[in-house]
Amino acid sequence: MSLLVQKFGGTSVGSVERIEAVADKLAKFHAEGHQLVVVLSAMSGETNRLIGLAKQIQDHPTPRELDVLVATGEQVTIALLAMALHKRGIDARSYTGAQVRILTDSAFNKARIEQIDSEPMMADLKAGRIVVVAGFQGVDEQGNITTLGRGGSDTTGVALAAALKADECQIYTDVDGVYTTDPRVVPEARRLDRITFEEMLEMASLGSKVLQIRSVEFAGKYNVPLRVLSSFVDGPGTLISLEDDSAMEKPVISGIAFTRDEAKLTIRGVPDTPGVASRILGPVSEANIEVDVIVQNIGADQTTDLTFTVQKAEMQKAADVLERVAGELGASQVLKDDKVAKVSIVGVGMRSHAGVAAKMFAALAAHNINIQLITTSEIKISVVIEEKFMELAVRGLHEAFELDKTDALASH
Repeated sequence: MSLLVQKFGGTSVGSVERIEAVADKLAKFHAEGHQLVVVLSAMSGETNRLIGLAKQIQDHPTPRELDVLVATGEQVTIALLAMALHKRGIDARSYTGAQVRILTDSAFNKARIEQIDSEPMMADLKAGRIVVVAGFQGVDEQGNITTLGRGGSDTTGVALAAALKADECQIYTDVDGVYTTDPRVVPEARRLDRITFEEMLEMASLGSKVLQIRSVEFAGKYNVPLRVLSSFVDGPGTLISLEDDSAMEKPVISGIAFTRDEAKLTIRGVPDTPGVASRILGPVSEANIEVDVIVQNIGADQTTDLTFTVQKAEMQKAADVLERVAGELGASQVLKDDKVAKVSIVGVGMRSHAGVAAKMFAALAAHNINIQLITTSEIKISVVIEEKFMELAVRGLHEAFELDKTDALASH
């Protein structure tokens, strides 16, 4: 008998029929003797509908009142699911984030969880009830309703699993696990049986949209085993957990992530003096623009070129900052390019295997793809390339690292 926290996303509870299907699934787990805490999102599209209503009244809705409004979406689904369970003769109780006492800070629209009172939930579980909790929301010290930001229901699920010391946190979604890459780009992409928190964090931050980054960080911090499953297709899903030292041979690469949301900026002919990078990137940071890949080249004429990437939507804002800085520093030119993409290979196996970068670069060269920027960490290598070659690069790398094969292990 396990204590499971199961989270169902918006598409899983998008209609009464789908809520009934979730109730059937829960009834089966309950009959097997599992203790269940269920976290629900609002019906798909509902949060956007509520935000739309708010914006009809205020262009920039008051943050506190917006949280009061959007938190109602989950209140609908938890009540309906509890009713569906009652109809099946199962004792269940629904709770809003405030009722279950998910205590957060007071940062409306993007609150962070500080504490959870697990005792009332444990009492319900001991009494044989299924506990149904509204995801994405909590309450601050003053009793104000708060929300955790987009995708916050995943974070609620992981936080409850940590507080209850659950055996597993299961995230039910519209995909049946984590894949080696997006199957829409590479039809041969394969579902992974397991992946480490580190790898999943890299995949999520590099463009893989299966899980919200904050929920993976939370799970890693509290060592909550996470499993991604499909609401619509039965299967084992993908387990996300700590690195398994017992697995002697690990795949060198677990997956390939990619994003088109990149733009590249270069400031050329900057005097090569100490602190110049800070004088360039400091104003960019002060403008609240997140910088991703950074490369600096020193020329023979004692000047330096600095290139970095930002999100596409931030390119013009960043370019305006750079033009100002260029004038102050006597730089020769500012260049911008929003026709780029970032492709990354991820895998903890890189730690113990040489030649991974060389293999990646050879695969791209074989397809005549030019690399503009490179950045690495212990378990990932990212390259910035022309956007039009992105899908070709992903397919070429997937094939080069034999990710379509279940035995694509270190021996390759």
